[in-house]
Formats: sequence, C-alpha cells, structure tokens
Amino acid sequence: MSNASSRQMHLAAYVMAGPVSGHHGGWRYPSAQHDILSVRFYQEIGRLLEAGRFDMLFLPDIQALPRRLGDSLDSQLRHGALGALRLDPIVVLSALAGSTHHLGLAATISTSYFTPFHVARALASLDHLSAGRVAWNIVTSFQDAEARNFGLDEQLSREDRYDRADEFVEVACKLWNSWRDGALTLDRETPQFADPAQVSPISHRGKWFNVEGPLNVSRPPQGRPVFIQAGASSRGRDFAAKWADVIFVTHSSQDSAQTFYHDIKARAAHHGRNPDDVKILLGMVPVVGETDAIARDKQALLDDLCDPEAGLSTLSYQLDIDLSPFPQDGVLPDLEVGGVQGHYKEVAELTRKQGLSLREIGKRYGIGPLRDFNGAGGAVAEVMQQWFDARACDGFMVQMPYLPGGVEDFVRLVIPELQSRGVFRREYAGDTLRDHLGIARPSH
Repeated sequence: MSNASSRQMHLAAYVMAGPVSGHHGGWRYPSAQHDILSVRFYQEIGRLLEAGRFDMLFLPDIQALPRRLGDSLDSQLRHGALGALRLDPIVVLSALAGSTHHLGLAATISTSYFTPFHVARALASLDHLSAGRVAWNIVTSFQDAEARNFGLDEQLSREDRYDRADEFVEVACKLWNSWRDGALTLDRETPQFADPAQVSPISHRGKWFNVEGPLNVSRPPQGRPVFIQAGASSRGRDFAAKWADVIFVTHSSQDSAQTFYHDIKARAAHHGRNPDDVKILLGMVPVVGETDAIARDKQALLDDLCDPEAGLSTLSYQLDIDLSPFPQDGVLPDLEVGGVQGHYKEVAELTRKQGLSLREIGKRYGIGPLRDFNGAGGAVAEVMQQWFDARACDGFMVQMPYLPGGVEDFVRLVIPELQSRGVFRREYAGDTLRDHLGIARPSH
C-alpha cells in the first residue's frame, strides 16, 4: 500500500528504565539483556533508535513500588512487573544526550510532588546539553503509596491534581520565558555576560505556587521542551488538548482510536491551537520476525513467560483498585476507578467484546496492547499504515517486548518497509525534536 499524501508517521520508543517495557514476560526472554543498571545498555538502545530515525525515546516513571494487589509488594518484585525497579529518567537521558545526536529524549516527571522551578531548571539544562531534543511527559500521580513517599498521607483529588498541574505548567513556561532569546551575550569586550534588561523575575502568586524567578538557566533551544500527555478522562483530555504536543494513548479497536483522535483534535481547535500540531501516538507492542511463522513462535514463547498475576498487579496499580478480592474467573466488574481511566476503558472494552475473565485479563494485560501488530516486517508495516491512514493516530508509541533485541528487530525489519511506503523518514530533516515532529518553536 502506498501513501497518497505527504503526511509522515511519527515513532517514539517506550523504554522503561527497568525490567518491563511492553511485555511482562520480556525480561525473561532468552535474548533479553539484564544489564539494566548499566549506562551502556541504554546507550545501545539509543544508538539503535537513532539508526532507525525514531523521533524520540520515551522513559515512563512512577514514584513508588506498587503494592496495590493484595496490599503486597510480592507480585511486583517476584514477577519483575511495572514498578519493580525504575531508574530516574533525567539521569538516564543525561547519559544519552552525549551518545546520541538527533534522537529526542523524553522524561516523565510528576506535577504532584516536584516544584516548577526544579523541573524547569532540569529540563532547560538537558535541552541545552542535548541541543534541543528534550520532551516532558506531564503526569499527575494518583497513588496514595506515591504520596506517602513524599511525606503526605494521601493523594490529592483528581480535580485538584489537574488544577495543580495546570498552574505547574504555567509557572514552568513563565520560568523558561524569564530569559529572552539572546539574553546570554558572552561579550568579553563590554564586558557583558548576560543582558540584565532581558532577564526578568516572574513574580508568580497562585493557589499552588509562589515563585519569584527568574530561572538561573537561559531560555532552552526549543523555547520550551516538547510536552507529552496521556489523559483519557474528560478533564485529562482537555488538559492534553490545551498543553500537549504529543498525546500517548492505548486502544483496543480502531473505532475507539478514531473517536479519541477526532475528539482531541476538536478540543485542541477549541483552545485556539492548530490540531495538526497535536500528535497522537498509539501504543503498540510489536513482535517481529523474518517470517510470520518466526514471529508467531516468538510471541508464543513471550506469552508463555508472562504470569497472569504480573499483568493483574500492574492493572491494579494503574486503576488504583485492588483486584484480588474479585472472583478471578468472573469478568471485570463495573468500577469507579481513581487511577488511569484510559486503561480501565481499554480492559472494559476487551471484557465486553471477548468476555474475558479477570485472570484472562491479567494475562492479556501483561502481554501488552494491540496484538494485531505481529508478524514479518511487511505485515507489521501494513497494519501500522492502515491505522495511520484511517486517522486513528499520527504515529506510534512502540513498546518493545524485550530489550534491546526488540528494538533491533523493529529497526531492521519494519523501518525499511515503512520507508519504502513513503510514510516514514529516511533521514532526519532537522536537529531538534520539534524539527522531527514538525511543530514550531514557541515565541517568547
């Protein structure tokens, strides 16, 4: 299938700095490397992604070791599940900034526990050191376990979390703009290191933050980092449409993905934005082989290595509901979830369509979303283009089933197929992440 338009697909790689990225059995796969505490491990992944001309590497993060299933750490630690180990994403990306030249570097940082000055300073520093390749995945933490790690008894309400996040991002933007472009003059003769007339306090006074400023780092090369968000509730969608340059979603059907796509684009327009500047990336876990048969064998082995309890543990964390008391042979009940509503909608849709029991949902959730993206390179590229051409997404958040081999397989077998179809770049057209995404640098 050829692409009739000039619209280009965007690709990000979802790589957890821990045991699990796309598949809960991935760390047990025979060729998976276990040196996840080594900088060389992440540098090799960055090298592979840059060779494949990916837009960016995306590091998710959480602020606690989950114990939501049965109020126990056992299921996470025993099975190497979602949060059994997480390195700080800023530290990992700082190492990658020096070993890559084009690859975007995306860090997850919570607005619930950090402060705008701290985040603005860290991301501006990394944007300078990487020559304009940084993105911020803006999250509002939702677990009481996370709150207790920061001296609080419980988490804020959903509305308060988003209110705080709105003001947090507003303050961070003010801090990035507290230096005008060109304020750093470095003039030996005058002498003038920086022009005082072009650096100003922000004097912010709000409900959540009082910040004087200015930032002690000059304005970032991109103006501000690229913003990533994954809100799926009505409030979350509106927050994403207002702020995000990239939105990460998971869907179990093309119909639901198309509905979300059109809703977000309309919300972005309502906020006075160009809808084309909001890139929606669909989560997928591709299992790729030289032939369809080889891919099926890989998938069967990976799935056999995934214990249902691992997926159920992660789902309990993400829904913020202990699923252990419910009958494991019964279907997922209707629930009011305090956690990620998008994940609940995904599994509820699967339950309605396929009548899966809770135990089966645990297994299914543990092996990742969208199992249609498996096979030989050409077959995977064909399905990707179908979703892309149907305006169900602007590209994909590729959740690698095992590392680093999953990256190597995808780059070697799928990327050339996408390039031959004319839907993905052969070379980087610019230097910054905004260049890769085709979005403008914001004015001061």
